[in-house]
Parts: sequence; structure tokens; C-alpha cells
Amino acid sequence: MTSGTRIQLSIMMFLQFFIWGAWYVVMGTYLFRIGFDGLNIGAAFSTVNWGAILSPFFIGVIADRFFSSEKVMAVLHIIGGGLLWIVSGILEPGAFFWVLLAYAVLYMPTLGLANAISFYQMDHPGREFPRIRVLGTIGWIVAGLIIGFLEVEDTNTPFRIAAGASLLLGIYAFFLPHTPPKDKGKAVSFSDIIGLDALQLMKNRSFAIFILSSLLISIPLAFYFSFTNPFLNEMGMENTAAKMTLGQASEIIFMLLMPFFFVRLGVKKMILIGMLAWALRYFMFAYGNNEELAAMFYLGIILHGVCYDFFFVTGQIYVDNAAPRAIQASAQGFITLITYGVGMLIGSWTAGWVVEQYTLSDGSHLWTSIWLAPAFLALGISILFVIFFREPKGVEAPEGMI
Repeated sequence: MTSGTRIQLSIMMFLQFFIWGAWYVVMGTYLFRIGFDGLNIGAAFSTVNWGAILSPFFIGVIADRFFSSEKVMAVLHIIGGGLLWIVSGILEPGAFFWVLLAYAVLYMPTLGLANAISFYQMDHPGREFPRIRVLGTIGWIVAGLIIGFLEVEDTNTPFRIAAGASLLLGIYAFFLPHTPPKDKGKAVSFSDIIGLDALQLMKNRSFAIFILSSLLISIPLAFYFSFTNPFLNEMGMENTAAKMTLGQASEIIFMLLMPFFFVRLGVKKMILIGMLAWALRYFMFAYGNNEELAAMFYLGIILHGVCYDFFFVTGQIYVDNAAPRAIQASAQGFITLITYGVGMLIGSWTAGWVVEQYTLSDGSHLWTSIWLAPAFLALGISILFVIFFREPKGVEAPEGMI
């Protein structure tokens, strides 16, 4: 891959996650301000999970078979930018949900398209992709810093910033390197699209326990993305969006440290630590404050690197090793569907329901009670995992994946 192509792909990945990071983190704070209740907010966040469920169909049926990836990506981002702008002006929960759902169905496939465009250009994906993908995390961080600096977390401005960036990426995508449809002329099947071939792996008890644990741990995960920003703002933290980018910074650091931990701890301990980190984070949120115990809030944010890398990245490595080569892609698609799709969909609605139960008449919230729900859920899942999951033998990380 030439240096020019590397720069092109890096800019693409930066903008791809800048768009998501600009509106997603602060949406809960904005929706509370304009009068949405917990259930409305949970529904709004669930649109992304519906998008994750439906995106394999879009990519499998259209992008992989009929059109070049860069052109599909361009059209999706241009239309998506228009939808985000429309969303920024909607104040009614029902209309907000449906328009944001339409946007999410367009945006989520672009995550896979960005990866496909990158991999097609690479001579050595194992070494080259991590250097490109890290620009996505940096894009998310920059978006949070800008939103925090502008002090617009409780306004519709983040949606409009994301809309502008989406339009920019849409135009830019037309000039990305050509990536032809990889399965042109091939027959399409439902099982291929959603990774049902991976179900044969469920005969292995440990793999089945891992899939069940992944589904369940994604439920408390949704609490963090949906309600951390409004929680910290209600607790009096300033410049919250910018401070929450510490989580993405820690994600980069722990990603670099993963090879060190992986060879010493193994799969089971790594995944367990990731699960327990979710529980610890929520306990810190439940019992911290923005005064003498403010450090607990910051530690809860910084734990994001452990929560994400130790569970999700280690899980991807485990799946890659557990699946025969012929169904590795299906297996990865299946675990993505289970976590970001089904698991977080349940989590978004659950989080909204829990928040609504602990909302007081004046609009404030009993946050200790709210955070204890995902904390104990994550703790319970960790106990089940440690009892029933057996350490796999001979698991090695793919070159360059961590």
C-alpha cells in the first residue's frame, strides 16, 4: 500500500468515527433537555442496534454483489447527512425515532464498507489495518473534544456537526480507491448474510457459553453509551463530552498492551477481567460524586479500555481461533450481530426502562439505583462465565490484530 493510499484511508476512518462520536455520546443529555423520558431515550439509542442487525443484509445483498464499495459509501453518507440535519430539528419522540432509525440503517453498513475498502487496498492487512483503524478512535476523541469545547452538549448542534461531516465524507468517498463488489454474480443466502453457519460451533459448550455471555454483557454495555453523559452532566461535571474521550484514549493504550496481557493471562482470564471491569465501572458511578469522590467518575470512564479491549477484542480472537477457516467470516459476523445488534438492542430498551423507573417528578434521577442494575447484571454474568467456560487451548492472536 502506498503512502498516498494510507493517508486517504486514514482520513476516511477519521471522518467515519468522528460522525458517530459527535452525536451519539451526548444525545441523551440533549433529549432529556427537550423533554424526552427514559423510554424515549432508550428507543432513540436502539436505532443504532437495529442498524447493526439490518446492515449485514444491506452489505450482503447490495454492496457485495452489485456496486463498488466506495460509491455505496458515498451515497449512504450523503443521504445520511441530510437525515441527521432533519433529526436536529425534530422535537417529537415518535418522529425522532423513525428518522434516526432511517439514518442508522444507512450509517451502520458504512462501518463494514470502510473496513472492506481498507482491506482491499492492503498488501499486509495484519500489519497495516491497525494503523488505519486507530484513526477512527482518534476521530471519535476529536469529536468529543470539539463538542465539549463548544459547550453544546444539550443542544442540537452535535447533530448538525455530524451532518456536515457526513456530507463531507460522502463527497470524499467518491475519490477513494476503487473497491469492486467482491461477490458479484454469486448467489446470496440468508444464512451467509447473518452468519448462521457459525451455529455449528454452538455444539461446543464453551463457545455456547461465550455467545450467551456476549449477548448478556451487551445489555449493561448499553447503559454506558445511553446515559453516562446525561448522568455526569446532572452530577455537575463540566466539559463532560471532552472528559469522556478519556475512555477512547484508554482504549488505544490497552490495545497496545494486549499482547503483553494475552500471553500471560489467556482467553478466559482476559474475558473475565473485561466483564468485571463493567461491573466495577458501574459501582464507581453508583457511589462516586463530583466532589471528594470525583476520581471514581474518572476511573469509571478510563476503565473503558479494559471493558472493551479485554472482552470484545479478546472475544474476536477467540472466535477467529474457534471457527474453521471456511466459516471464520460468518462467525465474526454472527458475534457482531449478537453483541452490537441483539444484545445492545435489548440493553438500550432495558436501560431506558430502568432510568424511567428512577426518574423523580422534578426530572432528576436516582442514579445510584440506576447504575446498580447493570453493575449486578455484569457481576452475575461474570460468575456464570467463570463457572462454565473452559480455557481453550492453543489460542493465538492473528498477526496485527492487537
